Amino acid sequence: MTYKILFLDIDGTILQPNHSIEDSTKQAVLQVQAQGIETFLATGRPVHEIKEIGDELKISSLIGYNGALALYNGKQIFAEPMKEQTVHRLLEVAKKNQHEMVLYTDNANYFTSLAPPSVTEFIKAFRLRNNKVYQQDKANQVLGMTIIMNGENDQYSYSLEDGIHFSQVNVDGMRHCFDIIRNQVNKGVGIQLLLKELNIEKEQAIAFGDGMNDKEMLQAVGEGFAMGNAHEDLFQYADHKTTSVTDSGVYNGLKFLGLIKE
Repeated sequence: MTYKILFLDIDGTILQPNHSIEDSTKQAVLQVQAQGIETFLATGRPVHEIKEIGDELKISSLIGYNGALALYNGKQIFAEPMKEQTVHRLLEVAKKNQHEMVLYTDNANYFTSLAPPSVTEFIKAFRLRNNKVYQQDKANQVLGMTIIMNGENDQYSYSLEDGIHFSQVNVDGMRHCFDIIRNQVNKGVGIQLLLKELNIEKEQAIAFGDGMNDKEMLQAVGEGFAMGNAHEDLFQYADHKTTSVTDSGVYNGLKFLGLIKE
């Protein structure tokens, strides 16, 4: 098989708990790039927060906000903001349940409040920098949302509309946080659009992920790898299981496909 494109999740896939990237991962990415394979970061994070990670891996093509926006070599391919009424309704439920929320636009992270310890911990965990207090006039610009709940079971206090579901954040200390995922706007749909745009077949695409927001992504490619540290429910959607993010997971997966030379 001739592979043409590689999609990499960030947290728990290329980024270790200490926020560093293994040398083996860097080497693996360089090797596939040298073979002419397009490389993308595909993340729930806002694109304005991942430039340094992209620079470190020499990657300028990105899927951000869990598939709501895509850049190919720095050029925007598509952007799909959330419906305003959905944003307003989720904000109301979060307020009722005393949950905090972060709403991502293309240039900032808007928090319902910057004061609570849970927000401080969230910002620290993901090293977010461009943080502001949410204003209602931003509702039509929201590309993605994360709800910071009080416990892992608090998600059941929400009655989600059709076409939207929660995805638990697969980061230690942050599993009380849930991304809002749209069925028709997610990493998998974003990848399908990009493959069509670039005239690349599904079978020629590879992806690595660890969280449930990677489910659709792994199904949208020919070779989907779940990291060894992945959420236990993700493995059923992957073609392969590799080693963990701290044990050369990306390197070993690409080696399995014959793309790595030692």
